Amino acid sequence: MTSSLSLKNKRVLVPREKSSAKAFAQMVRKYEGTPVEIPLLAFKPTADCSELQFVLKNIREYDWIIFTSKVTVETFLSDWSGPRAVFPKLAAIGEKTAQVVEEKGWKVDFFPTEYVAEAFVTEFSTMIGPGTKVLIPKGNLARNYISSRLICLGAVVDELIVYDTYLPPESKAALAGMLLNGDLDIIPFTSPSTVDHFMEVVEQYHLFNRITSCMFACIGPVAKKRAESWGLTVHAVPAVYTVEHMLREIAYYIKRESSL
Repeated sequence: MTSSLSLKNKRVLVPREKSSAKAFAQMVRKYEGTPVEIPLLAFKPTADCSELQFVLKNIREYDWIIFTSKVTVETFLSDWSGPRAVFPKLAAIGEKTAQVVEEKGWKVDFFPTEYVAEAFVTEFSTMIGPGTKVLIPKGNLARNYISSRLICLGAVVDELIVYDTYLPPESKAALAGMLLNGDLDIIPFTSPSTVDHFMEVVEQYHLFNRITSCMFACIGPVAKKRAESWGLTVHAVPAVYTVEHMLREIAYYIKRESSL
């Protein structure tokens, strides 16, 4: 990484859950930044799995399953022990989601060119017709945009909550301490939930005046909208919604600011 485009001397929050933090941190180091791993998200399967078991027993009823994150793939497919032949077609949003599907030996039948729900619905609409049955496994905090739009197009959609998203209790004090001491320069948000959990800590510890010097980046327009709803100024959003492109975009922002 050249000095003309880097995050050198910048302390970058790594908000991803522990299982995904390593790759994120490595990407920060690639851009010469210093990663600070404080997960703003953690996941756990829903306490009541009876609905999931019922759906799996009746999986033949569906034409499509839409996976919106790798967590949905891992949670949903971990309980499947039957033959692949009876399974519906699979759609995946995002490279990592599709990668996890394929690593488990399954085929992704539909993959959008953009990794956001709005673009997915536009492209996926050609795959469905009136009465097409669609299953969307999801987390408890996920949006219902895809299901509502597909229903408008005539599909029959079932949403199934398979995991709960929460802010790890130990992350609260860790994040508050870093912000209080001014030890974070760049705050990247990878989802609306990371925004909400970050601001939950800011509110709880009354740290609004401690984040005014931070640079905020969002992986896509949905996270950006949520950040702005909290009154945050978002300095960088990439055209391609991946962590690497987000970090590169914030590096571009720093370079532009330093040239003024």
